[in-house]
Amino acid sequence: MPTRCAWVPLSDPLYIAYHDLEWGVPLHEDRKIFELLTLEAAQAGLSWKTVLHKRENFRAAFDNFDPEKVARYGDKKLAELLADPGIIRNRLKVSAAINNAARFLEVQKEFGSFDSYIWRFVGGRPRINARKTIKEVPATSPESDALSLDLKKRGFKFVGPTVIYAHMQASGMVNDHTLDCFRYRELAG
Repeated sequence: MPTRCAWVPLSDPLYIAYHDLEWGVPLHEDRKIFELLTLEAAQAGLSWKTVLHKRENFRAAFDNFDPEKVARYGDKKLAELLADPGIIRNRLKVSAAINNAARFLEVQKEFGSFDSYIWRFVGGRPRINARKTIKEVPATSPESDALSLDLKKRGFKFVGPTVIYAHMQASGMVNDHTLDCFRYRELAG
């Protein structure tokens, strides 16, 4: 069995697949970036395992994270989402997802794509870190601080530096796989 980052619960096949196939892989598709931003915001204060196991429900509830559709959600759809037991039904987080979809579209319009905007914060390519253990992995970075601040100025919600650093890790903007993890070498190469 390959060595993985110590945070991966080896008893959870869904989590293993997420680590092995998605986490830390550079992401450049706007809809997937919006999905990840929304899920990271939903995760704030909760475990990623909770969100990961509800991801398919989120996709169904949020029109596969189409930001144009989500941005048009009104009170009726908000009430529907808040009644959906398949997602995290926190009013502030659900309202933030709707707000963030509209802000996401504004950024797309300004920069041509959200991808063009967000990757500027790491110079257009992943930051390759060299962490020996998960204890060395920070909760934030200067880049996540700057991106968080800029997103907040643009009106995004639930985009604090910790949420944004988690997004940067998940979307491959930074490689925080530990040095002993088989994915570190694959993604650093």
